[in-house]
Amino acid sequence: MNTKIAASVLSADFSHLADELRRLQSTDIIHLDLMDGHFVPNLSFGYPLVSCIRSLTEKPLDAHLMVTNPESYVEPLAKIGIQWLSFHQETVYHSHRLVQEIKAHKIKAGIALNPATAIATLDAILPELDFVLVMSVNPGYSAQSFIPSAIDKIRSLARIRESQKLNFQIEVDGGVNGGNCAAIRAAGADILVSASHIFGSQDYDLAINTLKGI
Repeated sequence: MNTKIAASVLSADFSHLADELRRLQSTDIIHLDLMDGHFVPNLSFGYPLVSCIRSLTEKPLDAHLMVTNPESYVEPLAKIGIQWLSFHQETVYHSHRLVQEIKAHKIKAGIALNPATAIATLDAILPELDFVLVMSVNPGYSAQSFIPSAIDKIRSLARIRESQKLNFQIEVDGGVNGGNCAAIRAAGADILVSASHIFGSQDYDLAINTLKGI
């Protein structure tokens, strides 16, 4: 399977958003970090900007909900046209119910694992997931350093997927760059999320292709 790249617009220049999105021709997915200032110590953006991004690109939109009430976001984001949606299981009492609600809107459903959250917490719901988002930094801010133990988590998820014949994809978010992308891909990741590596470069296509190993 070819590695997909999800460009996280958190690091984009919002004063030239249309131009930034046009420069992402080689990316496969546009990644949106929605933060509420409660679950994580930062605020990002809400529905108006997501709607704007939707109008500016035809690429799939992947919303990562770093919020305390993800269930409230599903219907509004579905109406905007999100294709991927992940939440942190620490924020809900009934993960299974929320996953089914997301899928009922024809959206791919995922659960995000913080660096200190064990894979075992997903054992009962892995068969229901379209993807698992492995956080390789503590969520909340861009340009953090990759936490090396995430490689073991990716590798373990890949083994579980193979042994149980499951179909979920493994997405990795945080500190992904040209220096560690090969190890992340080799561990079994399908989707690499990148923010500052892409938007901090002069040539976005070159940065994206580096992550893909092209």
